[in-house]
Amino acid sequence: MIVEAIAVGTELLLGHTVNSNAALIGSRLADAGLEHHFSTAVGDHPGRMVDAIRLAMGRADAVILTGGIGPTQDDLTREAICEATGRPMLYSDEYASRLRRWWAARGREMPDSNLKQAEYPEGATLLDNPKGTAPAIQLEHEGVVIFALPGVPAELEVLLDKYVLPLLRERSGEGVVLSRVIRTYGQSESRVAEMLADIFEETGNPSMAFLASAAEIKVRLTAHADTEAGAEALIAPFEAAVRERMGSLVFGIDDETIESIVLRMAEEKGWTLATAESATGGKVAARITAVPGASRVFRGAIVAYQDDVKKMNLSVGDDLIAEHGVVSEPVAMAMAEGVARALDADVGIAITGSAGPEPLEEAAGTMVVAVRTPEGTMARTLRLPGDRERVRTYTSTGALHMARLAMAGKWWSGRPKDGRWV
Repeated sequence: MIVEAIAVGTELLLGHTVNSNAALIGSRLADAGLEHHFSTAVGDHPGRMVDAIRLAMGRADAVILTGGIGPTQDDLTREAICEATGRPMLYSDEYASRLRRWWAARGREMPDSNLKQAEYPEGATLLDNPKGTAPAIQLEHEGVVIFALPGVPAELEVLLDKYVLPLLRERSGEGVVLSRVIRTYGQSESRVAEMLADIFEETGNPSMAFLASAAEIKVRLTAHADTEAGAEALIAPFEAAVRERMGSLVFGIDDETIESIVLRMAEEKGWTLATAESATGGKVAARITAVPGASRVFRGAIVAYQDDVKKMNLSVGDDLIAEHGVVSEPVAMAMAEGVARALDADVGIAITGSAGPEPLEEAAGTMVVAVRTPEGTMARTLRLPGDRERVRTYTSTGALHMARLAMAGKWWSGRPKDGRWV
């Protein structure tokens, strides 16, 4: 089955809004084993929207439109579908009543413009939206199934998973499609592909693909089978081969994140965590505390630059800074040990460095990460390309992965010497 996506909204073309929905839809379709040849963005112009829909219907089995089904004047997706299919617009009194009840239950007066959301093309089904007021639309026209979904990402995702993908998988008639994502860190996408080249050549079903995302490389295995158990059986030997080949570069599977894994490891060991950050400004702490239950092991964070580092009792004195400089491994290790002591934590994660702003500056992108555990302290200097925000983001990812290795006793360049790395 071939599926085409159309994102509606002039703001997408002007760059005011990033078309993250296209990435979400593409990822979900790939995981479902559905072909996805074209993804289009079109502005809020009736004629061009109709052209985009007709073009998609001529080359795809299913069309997914996102955006343009709200209550405002520029929400024109319903009208465009009607014109593209030659169907009249109908009105659902039942859904209009639901809208009125929704607003009344919140003690608010409903603007009459919201009743536009009760309109739908003849023959279409309104799909309940549990996260918003605009219902999704499903319509079959001349053998092509058309979906119109809200552009709000949270609403789109739940409707995609609840209605769209199950129907498309059923219509594809290809049994079960199962994907396993093996998440790795520490090597480039090209190096990972080289490491797995011979395994890749053996794959057909399951297929193998490589995906780069924020310094992490994902290896996706996708199998087609009559049953889920059959798909699992196809994936299992290839997953085992990838894990054996990549060793400690593998840190998780599917939706696991590095921050959730670090927290789980700490809890299993009975260890607590604390962070000290300068250039990253608390990014590591923010990622850790975004995980539910983080408070069970996370003691806190200190965000400090040179003068504040000394005030916060992190054992970073003038002599150490004078000898090595603020951006140095000895200073980072002192920060990691100091924050563990100051916040009574077993594991201290520390970052110092120069993140920019200019990527051509000699020191820009030089970041130092240190991790202290009850078994020792080590540091590593990273030299990262890109602008300030990319450097800060990649450093926070790297710091969490170095914490994972240190907590596992594997570190990244051997074991600490006499409790400290020199």
